[in-house]
Amino acid sequence: MKNEHLIALVGNPNCGKTTLFNALTGSRQRVGNWPGVTVEKKSGEYRHDGLRFEVVDLPGTYSLDVVDREVSLDESVARDYVHGNEAELVVNIVDAANLERNLYLTTQLVEMRVPLLVVLNMVDVAQDKGLAIDVEALAHRLGCPVVPVVASEGRGVDALKAAILAAVKVRKPASARVDYQAALEQAVAALVPRLESAAQAAGTSARWLAVRLLEGDDLALGAAGTDTAAEAKRLAGELGDDIDIMVADARYGLANRVASAAVTVSGRAGRDL
Repeated sequence: MKNEHLIALVGNPNCGKTTLFNALTGSRQRVGNWPGVTVEKKSGEYRHDGLRFEVVDLPGTYSLDVVDREVSLDESVARDYVHGNEAELVVNIVDAANLERNLYLTTQLVEMRVPLLVVLNMVDVAQDKGLAIDVEALAHRLGCPVVPVVASEGRGVDALKAAILAAVKVRKPASARVDYQAALEQAVAALVPRLESAAQAAGTSARWLAVRLLEGDDLALGAAGTDTAAEAKRLAGELGDDIDIMVADARYGLANRVASAAVTVSGRAGRDL
């Protein structure tokens, strides 16, 4: 096993991501800009079990869907970095007190098939709100490791470092799946075989590329050949103007099912979390 590892932190604004970054790296941090844009780039490092871990703190974002790079710079930086498969592990920080809302981003990372570990942050705030979260149920539903922490107090950080070490050894994507309505699934299935080579070269999922191609994403268009892009445009035309709504509904549906299975509020199944 090599002595250095690269991990990326990603999460919604106000999920405590930067607080966790500080808890992991302490004073061993560097600040600059991402190439070609004015978005701040923060990175740092820590050592664990004799190994060095480089940590990249990606810009806070609610989504990895990029409609316009000029107005979605943070999303563009985060999406391009994750898609570039540079990090050996993506660490997704979610706010335990607003779990369902935060899991929308998680569903996108699930679709991208990146090696994934979820950090359940601010569990103390969730408890104060009467929310009880079954960490094992959450991990089972997502199909990836989940580690509870209170980053502001440093609680759970040592356990997180151990979990990160275990995760980089296997580099396993989450096993959950976003299922779409039948017409969209058929269009995705038609495109996936055409995108296998491009997805393998990019280190990402052909299914994710197919969905993004149908939505007209610039990165997916760049990865697809001319004929595949034309076929995607034809299929998208048959689906109509509501592809983005179909995709969002399916992701929110998965986020809702996962949260409902893992969270109870005062002894009842939680909703709108």
